[in-house]
Amino acid sequence: MSNDTNVDDPPEDPLQPPTADRQGADESLEEGGDDADGEPDGIRGDIGSEDEGRNADNETRDDRGDQVSGSDDDSFDDEQQADEEDDIETVEDLGSSVDVDPGVEIDESIAEDDLLGGLQIDSTADIEVPDRLVDQVIGQDEARDIIIKAAKQRRHVMMIGSPGTGKSMLAKAMSQLLPREDLQDVLVYHNPDDGNEPKVRTVPAGKGEQIIDAHKEEARKRNQMRSILMWIIIAIVIGYTILSGASPLLGIIAAVVIWLFFRYTSRGTDAMVPNMIVDNSDQRTAPFEDATGAHAGALLGDVRHDPFQSGGMETPSHDRVEPGGIHKSNKGVLFVDEINTLDVRTQQKLMTAIQEGEFAITGQSERSSGAMVQTEPVPCDFVMVAAGNMDAMENMHPALRSRIKGYGYEVYMDDTIEETPEMRRKYVRFIAQEIERDGRLPHFDREAAKEVILEAKRRAGRKDHLSLLMRELGGLVRVAGDIARADDREFTNREDVLQAKDRSRSIEQQLADDYIERRKDYELQVTEDGVEGRVNGLAVMGQDSGIMLPVMAEIAPAQGPGQVIATGQLKEMAEESVQNVSAIIKKFSDVNLSEKDVHIQFVQAGQQGVDGDSASITVATAVISALEDIPVDQTVAMTGSLSVRGDVLPVGGVTHKIEAAAKAGCKKVIIPETNEQDVMIEDEYEDMIEIIPCSNISEVLEVALIGQPEKDSLLNRLKQITESAFDPQVSQTGSSNPSPQ
Repeated sequence: MSNDTNVDDPPEDPLQPPTADRQGADESLEEGGDDADGEPDGIRGDIGSEDEGRNADNETRDDRGDQVSGSDDDSFDDEQQADEEDDIETVEDLGSSVDVDPGVEIDESIAEDDLLGGLQIDSTADIEVPDRLVDQVIGQDEARDIIIKAAKQRRHVMMIGSPGTGKSMLAKAMSQLLPREDLQDVLVYHNPDDGNEPKVRTVPAGKGEQIIDAHKEEARKRNQMRSILMWIIIAIVIGYTILSGASPLLGIIAAVVIWLFFRYTSRGTDAMVPNMIVDNSDQRTAPFEDATGAHAGALLGDVRHDPFQSGGMETPSHDRVEPGGIHKSNKGVLFVDEINTLDVRTQQKLMTAIQEGEFAITGQSERSSGAMVQTEPVPCDFVMVAAGNMDAMENMHPALRSRIKGYGYEVYMDDTIEETPEMRRKYVRFIAQEIERDGRLPHFDREAAKEVILEAKRRAGRKDHLSLLMRELGGLVRVAGDIARADDREFTNREDVLQAKDRSRSIEQQLADDYIERRKDYELQVTEDGVEGRVNGLAVMGQDSGIMLPVMAEIAPAQGPGQVIATGQLKEMAEESVQNVSAIIKKFSDVNLSEKDVHIQFVQAGQQGVDGDSASITVATAVISALEDIPVDQTVAMTGSLSVRGDVLPVGGVTHKIEAAAKAGCKKVIIPETNEQDVMIEDEYEDMIEIIPCSNISEVLEVALIGQPEKDSLLNRLKQITESAFDPQVSQTGSSNPSPQ
């Protein structure tokens, strides 16, 4: 049977006896078991019994017993419901302005300048950590408010952003905000009409276990009666054999046949016990299922393969049914990170489950005996929380995204947030949260907490902003705590954090440091002399690892039309930046490039190649130096993009690039003037290197080139050109300077 038919309404139970007692029992069992549309979630009545009337009576007694035994739990449920109502009222008051510092004194007079936001604490042990995950979210105010709204209205959410920004934490927080009172247990029964189409029944959470226990007790009594009957018959046969004087062998054979007969037929009695595939009896909050990377069977449900399919030894089909993540998350949250990695067919089926709120379980392997089995539709009324990076939207099924967007929200997770005293205080609380979550780390003293916040500022890469890549910051907290714990200290101090920053270096940073050491071994380090056509460029490996990348240029006579040739595994953006540089060179140089070949080499670029345009001023300086035969100061390093008019445009990672230049022994570093506000280097590097901001190529050449009088002649010529290029009053076209990008 095709899965396309799984969304049909379940058929009415043909075996349900039309008795008043039976209907009353069903009402007792099915209380709270209906779905949002008011339709029954499964069949009612006793399913697949050999004696319909007897099992109906037994189940009626079980249901009445459930009512009696549940009387004590009613008060507990009422109290719990009252607590949940209180929680919901608290949720309505939640927002991005949650008070995160209860009971802690704040000195507002120093809050603006204090890295701790004015918190008067001795250590993070003085910070109270909220119990609810939604209160522990740092920085993602818009996403947090959307999650709260989506939980109230049961809306789907898709969160897109960088790894480590708190997507999974928000999804878990959403499950805590959903109501619990309508959770259900799901039972699968044997279908006496067709064993390959098991029937499904939903009951209120906690009732499923009681029903199964009742069925098991009934099956035990039946088996006991059958066993007594079997031994009586065997005894009669053996007694008759002895008294009649027949061969004892015939009596033994007859006894064995009787034993096999009863053994074979008893399996039908055991098959009457239902299989509970979803058990929410111990669930205190709405279910949360993380289906990230799950295969089709784990996500959509599966039916186990049965190698014994005949001879009375097969496992009943309803016992082989396995629920999927969509069924376990019924009335809760289904979280799928990297949603684009799911198979297209799986995404299509997931889309059907979202739309219909129920999905039948069948074997996912076409060659398995489980493929012959297909249950009735199983409830899967979940809230979908999909997550991923920016590329997730490219490979995501458009119809699935439409379902989420049409019935919910899309939110982009921020990478940074504006630095305010309140946010600094929240970051102190973040440290306390990580320590409490780990359970083995010593708390951070004031100076250690300040150093972590400084690192958050550095990793933001923007002035007056803090990084929201919380997973990486959490890793720094744990490494620093491990160092303090290894030394058996009561608190983690600043030295532990500094040591942790070195120990927790990324692979890219370790490679960068290794490259620098190797270059020193092969005499590629900075020298005091000037070299024509060689410039110390700067680059970033990964996200936080600076490295020095020399660029060399050479001019050679052309055999045909002159051209610019660049080597070093250049990516598309880097190649385009070289073409832009050629326009600058033609404008600022007197040399006729139509008769010259310009060769540009990115030295030791490695297999990863060069991407981006941050080496534009480096290439331009190297080529102009080679064309004009003017040496470049080798104690200077530089980074910056370059427009076709000669403007120096901002780039990323300037802090890490400056530190890389300082480690390599450079004395000066040129950066874009617009990036000056983004510089947040470590204190140890401030006295090692001079930072020179520049706004156009002539300023760059004035700092980088050495030698007289060639340098003065070139700079005078460039200043005459750039003054007319950058002066808006001179331009007749009314064009303005390009804005930083």
